[in-house]
Amino acid sequence: MYHSPYQEVLATDVRTARGTEHGAILRSIELLQRGVEAGPRSAEAIEALLYTKRLWVFFIEQLGSPESRLPNKLRADLISIGIAVLRRIEAIRRGRSNDFGFIIDVSRSVAEGLK
Repeated sequence: MYHSPYQEVLATDVRTARGTEHGAILRSIELLQRGVEAGPRSAEAIEALLYTKRLWVFFIEQLGSPESRLPNKLRADLISIGIAVLRRIEAIRRGRSNDFGFIIDVSRSVAEGLK
């Protein structure tokens, strides 16, 4: 089977993007764990929540883009998960919750899927 250089570049770009996304999620998890250790009102927690919020907003924007090549059902499911993560972040930020567990668990699951 013939593969054009363009197809090779696309395949490499997808692998690179997935690797970058994987690394960003791992960084988010690391920051969230530091936030848990330092406490929900600590500078570490604030940094973790802000980083994770920006990351999930980016993911949601990308998933909502017409250029996304993922199946519609998967895109919708991931957007729903992203919205749930953003709600948890907001609950922690407003002092209504101290539970980082859901955000960390979801992030780990997504990171596994990007391997």
